[in-house]
Amino acid sequence: MSDLTPRLVATDLDGTIVRTDGSISARTVAALARVERGGAYLVMVTGRPPRWMHEIANAVAHHGVAICANGAVVYDLHTESVVRATMIQPDVIAKAVERLRTAVPELRFAVEYPTGFVFEARYNLGDWDAEAVGGRPVDGEALVDRPGTKLLAFHPSADPDWLAEKAEKAVGDLVTVTHSSGRGLLEMSAQGVTKASALAEMCAEKGITADEVVAFGDMPNDLPMLTWAGTSFGVANAHAEVLATVTGTTASNDDDGVAQILERLFP
Repeated sequence: MSDLTPRLVATDLDGTIVRTDGSISARTVAALARVERGGAYLVMVTGRPPRWMHEIANAVAHHGVAICANGAVVYDLHTESVVRATMIQPDVIAKAVERLRTAVPELRFAVEYPTGFVFEARYNLGDWDAEAVGGRPVDGEALVDRPGTKLLAFHPSADPDWLAEKAEKAVGDLVTVTHSSGRGLLEMSAQGVTKASALAEMCAEKGITADEVVAFGDMPNDLPMLTWAGTSFGVANAHAEVLATVTGTTASNDDDGVAQILERLFP
């Protein structure tokens, strides 16, 4: 790791700074505040949709900006509003769903929008998602009749790495496939849209290079961002592929691993 203070810190949320119990510790909140006090930009880069960002906005006192939906949405934490969104077009969603149903018939689908989402009746993650705020059950063509920020495909029992590999072969020419939850839930954004693509665009607007960025993550959806950033850290609980890719490692999310690094970078 360079001794130079980074100009921008990009961090994933769930599994990285969010603890297993869903909280963000006081130590981590304080460490995040050091970033902006130290003159650097702080960007939350998450797979979460905007509808899941209210508690995060409160935790960071409505400072900064977030990249949501794995790069598809830029979200202002101060105003809790969408700045811009990159959509998957309806014909692409329809084609991807058709191919995935053929490849893995057990899959059930949902589509995220900049605000809200729709899901098939059999798409059922319980309180974790399908019963969360903003969801609406739909049937048939209503699932694929408008642009979405993210196509979700859920399998109740499949290994997520196997599922992602299967989906990549089926629809990799249509959408960007990844996963982040540790269960059989695929997350698909528009072709070429990743955490890295959105972060690179944001940095270009600010005149920041990849070498001036430090990034933190834990799951495969973080890999594009972690490989793009000049310095990257995986938390101890990260996916094996993340730990094999990053330039450094730190303690787990439950042990404030990101805070430990930020305290060193911004004393």
